[in-house]
Order: sequence, then C-alpha cells, then structure tokens
Amino acid sequence: MHAFYASIPARAEGCAQCSPLDDFQVVAAAGADAISFLHGQLTQDVAALPQDAARLAGYCTAKGRLLATLLMWRAAPGPDDAPVLYALARADLAPALLKRLSMFVLRAKVKLAAAPLHAAGVQAAPGQLAALETAAGGALPRSPWQRADLPTGTWIAAPAAGERLRWWWIASGEQLDAAHALPGALGLDSAESWRAGDLAAGIPWIGAATQDVFIPQTVNLELIQGVSFTKGCYPGQEVVARSHYRGTIKRRMAYGLVESAPETPAAALAGQDVYDAAQPGEPVGRVVDAARAGAGLSLLFEIALSALHADLRLGAADGPRLSRRDLPYAIEPEAR
Repeated sequence: MHAFYASIPARAEGCAQCSPLDDFQVVAAAGADAISFLHGQLTQDVAALPQDAARLAGYCTAKGRLLATLLMWRAAPGPDDAPVLYALARADLAPALLKRLSMFVLRAKVKLAAAPLHAAGVQAAPGQLAALETAAGGALPRSPWQRADLPTGTWIAAPAAGERLRWWWIASGEQLDAAHALPGALGLDSAESWRAGDLAAGIPWIGAATQDVFIPQTVNLELIQGVSFTKGCYPGQEVVARSHYRGTIKRRMAYGLVESAPETPAAALAGQDVYDAAQPGEPVGRVVDAARAGAGLSLLFEIALSALHADLRLGAADGPRLSRRDLPYAIEPEAR
C-alpha cells in the first residue's frame, strides 16, 4: 500500500471515504496492435471504446466461460504515439491472465504487463462532492462509466445502488505523492466497504475461485454494457451469442443479504453453493462474490431463474437464510 493512504484519517466524518483496493491490479496493453489484439480477445467492443469512458469486459475460454472480468479504458498514447489501454482486474488472477493473453500475441505489436498504478474506491454523498472536486483538481464524472483524467489520476464513475457517488480512482505513485489536498477531503475506509457497494450495484468480479465457472450472461455482464453482440469473434463468442439469440438463458445473477452470517471470511465464500430449502437434493445457485455489510453479509450469486423466489439458503438446505434484494437493473424480463 502506498504511503499516501496512511495520511488519510480513518473514517473521518463529513468526508468522502477512500478504500485502497490492494486486491486489484492494473494491467496494461501498449503498442500499435493493442486495440485490435484486445478487440479479438474480449467480450467488449474495444475498437469503439470511447476515449472519455470505461467499460466492463469479459475474457472467456473457448467454451464461453469467464476467466476474468475487467474494467477497461484507453489512456493517452505512448511516446511512439501507439495506443495504450489499461484494465483493472482481481489481483489473484492478474498474473495468470497476463500469461494466457501473452500466449496469443504471436506477431502482434503489443506488450502486456502489470502497470505500476494504485487503485482505490472513493464514495461521497452529494453534499461532499464540491470539496472532493477541489481537492482532486477538477470536475469528477457523474454518469456511470464516464472517465476523467485529473492531476491526481484517472477517476471513473462507478455504478451505485443508492444516492452516494462512487469512483474508481487510479493513480501513479507520483500522482499520489503530489495529491497534497486530498487527505483533507477524505476518510480512510475498508476495501470490504467498497466491495459491498460493488455487490449492491450488481458488478460481477471474477476471481481465482470462480474462474471457468460462469458464462457472461449468467453474471449479467451484458446487462451492464460488458458484452457486444456485434463486434465479431473472440474466444467463446459462439457460445455467448447462441445463448443470447436463442433466448436460452435460464440462470442469472441476483443480490441478497444474509443476516445470520457465518464466521467464514467473506472472500472465502466465492464459489459456495446456494440451496432451495424446499429442494435439498442439489444446489440451485453459486456465490459469485461476497462482502461483510455491518453485522451481516451481502452476496452476488448466480441462480436458476426457476428458484429465484424460493427460500434460499447459503451453503446447505438448512443453512443461513439468504434474503434476495433488488439490483438497480432488471434481470427477469431479459431472461424470459
């Protein structure tokens, strides 16, 4: 963790809250063929990615199962005027992601590497925005997925389930060293708090425990602009497109809360089964990601649509009750 974060007072009241995201890694793709290479590997239309925006993307196996989900954006061109793209991914799978992508570079003019950038999540109430913008060095984007490059780094507006504003903040060490005004406008919060906000917003982060398990639609990736059905081929494209055009999606990702939460660390719950208490024979779903939310637990879980309104339990048919809550986007009409 960069020393900058130690200068932020812990959970200072009346301030925006900053959560260092040490469990995420920024990776970079640079070179003349960087755009075309990633365009042919990911579910996102990389070639049409707006300069002032970011988008989610998925990286799939040939069978259409996700190996990673990424937050992508285009940076300023490099010294040779070649394109540079960045992607934020879970740190536990970033090395394997880079290794696998590198296998397909062949003669393409692109260099893939971990980037020396620091990621944080920032949350603010509307009344805290003016002070945060002054400290950050400029106007912050308001609409989800919009991006702004400021002296303090790249700020990407994140979707939110409530009224609070959220940003991914990506900065170099030099930018953090020079961000003298920001500690006075921020309070230090936990990564768990930021993760709970991601879950409530319905953002699916694939990690090492859930690789090669879900296709993009079963974690709602196309519902949050993470899949293009018109961009052409990429690994797994036939499976993903077939499910979309034939209307055969029978599983979706839902959001819920567990009040009597088990002692298991939230991060260890990814991949755990979800059951219908009335049908104990086999699981009806699987946890995508989890975070502590106060005394309870918040979850994103993939589930059969036929069991969406059942008496859901975590880990076993007689396990803790999982109470489903609405996501900020609809999942059932798309699947019918």
